[in-house]
Amino acid sequence: MYRYLYIAAVLLASLNGYGQNKEAIKFGKHVNKDAAYKHLSVLASDAYEGRETGTEGGWMAAEYIRNHFKAIGLKGPVNGDYFQPVDMASFSLNQQLLIAGQAAMPITDFYNMPQAVSIKGYNLSSQDVLFAGYGLNTEGYNDYKDQTIAGKIVLILKSGRPDGQRTDNNARAVSAALNTKLRYLAENGAAAVLVIDPAVDVMPDNLKAYLSEDQMVMKSEENVARLNQPQSMPVVTITTATANRILKSAGTDLEAVKARIRTSGKPATQVIKTQINISASKSEKKVRAENVLGYLEGSDPKLKDEVLVITAHYDHIGITPGVKGDDKINNGADDDGSGTTGVLLIADAFMKAKKAGKGPKRSILFMTVTGEEKGLLGSEWYSDHPIFPLANTVTNLNIDMIGRGDADHAGDNNFVYIIGSDMLSTELDRIGKKANKDYVNINLDERYNNRTDPNRFYYRSDHYNFAKHGIPVIFYFNGVHDDYHQPGDEVSKIDFPMLAKRAQLVYFTAWELANGAKRPAVDKNEDGTPKQ
Repeated sequence: MYRYLYIAAVLLASLNGYGQNKEAIKFGKHVNKDAAYKHLSVLASDAYEGRETGTEGGWMAAEYIRNHFKAIGLKGPVNGDYFQPVDMASFSLNQQLLIAGQAAMPITDFYNMPQAVSIKGYNLSSQDVLFAGYGLNTEGYNDYKDQTIAGKIVLILKSGRPDGQRTDNNARAVSAALNTKLRYLAENGAAAVLVIDPAVDVMPDNLKAYLSEDQMVMKSEENVARLNQPQSMPVVTITTATANRILKSAGTDLEAVKARIRTSGKPATQVIKTQINISASKSEKKVRAENVLGYLEGSDPKLKDEVLVITAHYDHIGITPGVKGDDKINNGADDDGSGTTGVLLIADAFMKAKKAGKGPKRSILFMTVTGEEKGLLGSEWYSDHPIFPLANTVTNLNIDMIGRGDADHAGDNNFVYIIGSDMLSTELDRIGKKANKDYVNINLDERYNNRTDPNRFYYRSDHYNFAKHGIPVIFYFNGVHDDYHQPGDEVSKIDFPMLAKRAQLVYFTAWELANGAKRPAVDKNEDGTPKQ
């Protein structure tokens, strides 16, 4: 009788999800708030200057992580090293606009969009400019009637209508209309276009900072090919004052021309005789950047070739230029110092288990990546240049922001968003949720767990560079808060007990994945449809 009661109790426990592993719990205690504070108080300190990719602070963070991996006994899997160099370069934009021999000031008076300029760039000069008003080619009103466009530098207004009605209250509509104008000019052979945009007469600081900073690029084959493409039709944005310098040669200014069009209802297109020289090119500089990898070899002779990858990005956005006051450093305590700290804690717990003879059956790659804030560059580089075959990669668990909360959970921070867990593998979703139920009991919020989420979180962190190769993923995330990408993302605002609890969820999920009899089956296509 007692035997049957025991069996029934075991079965009931299994049905209720109580599948706790005592060894997992024992070593999971090393994933705790005190250890989290120890790491994060260093990584998110002012000394690391926001850990921007390609800067001293970013290199310091990489070295801190490498030293931790080495100290706890993880192997360096990159030919014996812990660093995987990522081939990156920064490109500074050199640009010039001369009007009647007088230089305009870059950024202040005019600008090229940095990504639109190829490495070789362009160099154009002309004795005249075709001023084409609003740049419209419509029935009943055509700024180009009887005009030669081919080979001309054309000057147009970005927005507005001949009748003077406002059209700038919808940015998307203005952008679409401008693209239509530019397409027409390109198809008709314009040499270049000068676009008058009154909105930049007093340029917003964020746009000024973007246009002034070097552009960082990962040198993939695709990017190198794109950078070396011949320069397409240059589009240079200019201020009202710069436009008036050109129109002055015709004895007029922008307001007078707009008034004439508004009054007559007819175009005021004219060829303005003035010397124009425009040029732009890029200068390349090598950038030091590396992913930091620590490898724990599995204990099972057959399963150790299969690899579980646990990731976080250690880079952040650095120092904000032009900010008034003392706090210019974006420390990124939550984004993603918290995730990086989680990886360090989980690695430590697994290595302690390994040294006690309880190491995982499958191998685990702990990887903190660079360049996430530049466009998921470090993880993209790894997925294109994997140290371990992608075919042997069973799952990626990615941690990006687990130290805070958001407004939707202001009353109860015992939650984490999970994204992607059921996108490719029903089994991975089950394993992750069972690990939560068995060990941690956090509220798993799945509101962003879909491909049509307008925030596009599924596509915005490093897990996606695994998912796009058909590798099942889980992305752990605490949501966006007011200090997101701001200097206020400080260590003092971190909820360390919840950081540790969320990291424990990743740890216990990893324990189940690394020791399970089978890897999670991929039973869905990239679009979510069932595999046949």
